[in-house]
Amino acid sequence: MVYKVIGLMSGSSLDGLDIVFTELHVNGGKWSFEIIAAETYPYDAHWQQQLQDAPKLSAIDYQLLHTAYGHYLGAAVNQFIEAHNLHYQVALVASHGHTTFHLPAQRMTGQLGDGAAIAAATGLPVVSDLRALDVAFGGQGAPIVPMGEKLLFSDYNLLLNIGGIANLTVNKGGEYTAFDICPANRVLNGLAQTAGQEFDAGGALAASGGIADALLTQLDALEYYALPAPKSLANTFGTDVVLPMVVSAGLPVQDALRTYVAHVVAQVVRAVQGGGQQPQGSKMLVTGGGAFNDFLVSELANALQPLGIEVMVPESNVVNFKEALVMALLGVLRWRQEATVLASVTGASRDSIGGAVWIGQEA
Repeated sequence: MVYKVIGLMSGSSLDGLDIVFTELHVNGGKWSFEIIAAETYPYDAHWQQQLQDAPKLSAIDYQLLHTAYGHYLGAAVNQFIEAHNLHYQVALVASHGHTTFHLPAQRMTGQLGDGAAIAAATGLPVVSDLRALDVAFGGQGAPIVPMGEKLLFSDYNLLLNIGGIANLTVNKGGEYTAFDICPANRVLNGLAQTAGQEFDAGGALAASGGIADALLTQLDALEYYALPAPKSLANTFGTDVVLPMVVSAGLPVQDALRTYVAHVVAQVVRAVQGGGQQPQGSKMLVTGGGAFNDFLVSELANALQPLGIEVMVPESNVVNFKEALVMALLGVLRWRQEATVLASVTGASRDSIGGAVWIGQEA
């Protein structure tokens, strides 16, 4: 079977909407993929502010934004289809939405981007709300990418995504566990912006700074890091807890960035060691925007080398669009009524077939 699907992903770093058109092949239960087209549509200042401020809105204004953002996503899909001449080729759209609330302990998670609006705008079948059922079954609702990693990237023992939040998937003989590690780009970008840069390109600013040991000790002692998996983080942990801690230290931005890179590396190493002993020759696939932070990746490779772990950064389309690609796969699994979320990862009472389906075509 071949499925031609668009996947949409809006990450916690608020840099833009990732769109991928992929051909997903399944033969005898084995999946493979080809990325045909992919783009990131940056958010303008209006949408960045709208998405950032969404948790503060009244109930009615939040619902209006949910609808408006759904129509925005639908218009982006239509623009993407037009730009890449994909008319009559797309069988399904799978949208992650933009996470605003994530309270799994209270069995609630919220992603903006009304699936009905996307379906109405595109006239295509849409799968949305991919996390909700897992949370209803008592799971963290995160990470949900490991099902895609299991089916598409099974050659790797460790899979690290460095986005607004860094998360790790551990593959031990086909048994998968995964969890959020720590805030990453959401804090690094916030620090770079204090120096007038959108982000620390290549990690150059961090590389020129020094480590502030007292701040690093304070960061590493945060309660979340000692919790056992399964566990997940809301975006606000980075923006409202960690970033203010770093800023209040009053360091030059280079030192603040260097210290935070050291923190991310320390927590990744801690997470790898907590995930159980990996065999010598283990391979770690690194994706997400942080994979382009050469200094961070170099520091990470140096720290993991004594553990016998090789850090590998794939070609840029996989780095940039792996999560959108996995959303496309999860949409297909939902369409096939197959499990989309692994309870071994999220702590739910069982695996689940998550996602709401909206049929945009006429009967």
